[in-house]
Amino acid sequence: MHLFYTPDLQPTHPQYFLSEEESKHAIRVLRLEIGDEVQLIDGKGGFYNAAIHDAHPKRTILNITAVTPEFNKSNHYLHIAVAPTKNIERLEWFLEKATEIGIDEVSLIITQRSERKEAKVDRLNKIITAAIKQSLKAYHPVLNEAVRLNQLLTTPFDGQKFIAHCEPGEKLDLRKEIIPGGSYLILIGPEGDFSPAEIELASENGFKPITLGQARLRTETAALEACFEINFLNRP
Repeated sequence: MHLFYTPDLQPTHPQYFLSEEESKHAIRVLRLEIGDEVQLIDGKGGFYNAAIHDAHPKRTILNITAVTPEFNKSNHYLHIAVAPTKNIERLEWFLEKATEIGIDEVSLIITQRSERKEAKVDRLNKIITAAIKQSLKAYHPVLNEAVRLNQLLTTPFDGQKFIAHCEPGEKLDLRKEIIPGGSYLILIGPEGDFSPAEIELASENGFKPITLGQARLRTETAALEACFEINFLNRP
């Protein structure tokens, strides 16, 4: 299967022109020819079958032959807000694996103990795009620019809100708390964890403290664990 990401493709389009980069990959690298079948995903749930009409290395023309809307649509909505790791490769790893498992939105948050204050969203989005192609997903997760934690805490969210942290205190079991088929926002802190003041502020804004197990997890591991648990608990 040859899969291309085509975010500007609409279900009503009878044809589609691949970008110069994708055209070169299709014709020069994959050696595709007129009549060969390919698949397209628009990142908004559309999965398309297409056939090559003109095998041009700079502007390949595809005929759309079938459209499947809401392809493998999830039965829930998962938004994870995570502090960017000092080693950016760890954040990249999380985004890749979370996309493969299933995630709808990721927010990068800056906290009191954050060691990294920014991240190149364009590069991170390319990693997400590669992951949706590899895992055959028609929905492209939204990646938000980094914001201060207090800004995210006061942003309206229609769903269940949780915060995972390592400070002492009573914490809820995620398995017993989530309402299947719902929307979830989970906060994951930096390497030094959330500060007590941040945890208190999150609580004041409706975030419930949760445990992700007995082990002390790295930021990216905790974020992926939360992603896995939500997807596992929402399996049909």
